[in-house]
Amino acid sequence: MPVDRIERQAEPSFVVKPQLRMVDLNLLTVFDAVMQEQNITRAAQTLGMSQPAVSNAVARLKLMFNDELFVRYGRGIQPTARAFQLFASVRQALQLVQNELPGSEFDPLSSERVFHLCVCSPLDNYLTSLIFNRVKEIAPNISLVFKSSLNQNTEHQLRYQEIEFVLGYEEFRRPEFSCIPVFKDEMVLVASRKHPRLSGPLKESDIYQEQHAVVSLERYASFSQPWYDTIDKQSCVAYQGMALISVLNVVAQTQMVAIAPRGLAEEFADKLDLQILPLPLKLNSRTCYLSWHEAAGRDKGHQWMEELLAAICQR
Repeated sequence: MPVDRIERQAEPSFVVKPQLRMVDLNLLTVFDAVMQEQNITRAAQTLGMSQPAVSNAVARLKLMFNDELFVRYGRGIQPTARAFQLFASVRQALQLVQNELPGSEFDPLSSERVFHLCVCSPLDNYLTSLIFNRVKEIAPNISLVFKSSLNQNTEHQLRYQEIEFVLGYEEFRRPEFSCIPVFKDEMVLVASRKHPRLSGPLKESDIYQEQHAVVSLERYASFSQPWYDTIDKQSCVAYQGMALISVLNVVAQTQMVAIAPRGLAEEFADKLDLQILPLPLKLNSRTCYLSWHEAAGRDKGHQWMEELLAAICQR
């Protein structure tokens, strides 16, 4: 075999990889805005760009990532699976850079930011007003948008920052989520003061001999579900409502009983003529957690809100 042929075979082969210096990083800010708005026109308004310029940037992004990224959906656009996969990493990278720029400190007094929070029922009955009033007091231009229930998309919404914080009894266990305990709620048994059988200390067997009113066990992450995890326990359920307030109203007018947080029960005890009894069950308290996606935690405004929410709840 000729020598020159042997030498050519021995030469290493190199794969040409994309170079970061060849990438227009401004396209990533466009990607972030389009992902959040899921509408080209609104993204252009947010960025202070023309609609054709944003459309052109999206076309370049498709070439950069070798994916369609966004497809038409009604009057807006729908991100592809690849776009959702990229979003958390891109947003985290942009936030890291933004935090290092001069003048990037978060000023709650001047900020007009909108925060989306999920304060899960029944915690929403007392935490929503505390949070809303405290934020208005110290950051009057910040807007808050609340929802009160988890659903199967909540992890997705946290991951892509459609919701920024969740306050609830459910713990998000995936490593990508930050989840801190902020307080523990004592649980009690609630009944009408006119109930003919409930007057002294109770045993677990006494409780499940009564008819119960509960938050619907079919609801995703139902508040009541942990106490009715067997067919025998479910057989005592006589009423399923959509919220704990309706449950307490039914209990006040019947011989049914309900399990509720002590704070909420005490708030309505006099108004509804309810009696509050210790709960003789192993699960007689629940921890409230403050949760968010770790990608959001780099943002200084997010950090400010995280500290404020923890302080409000712990107080």
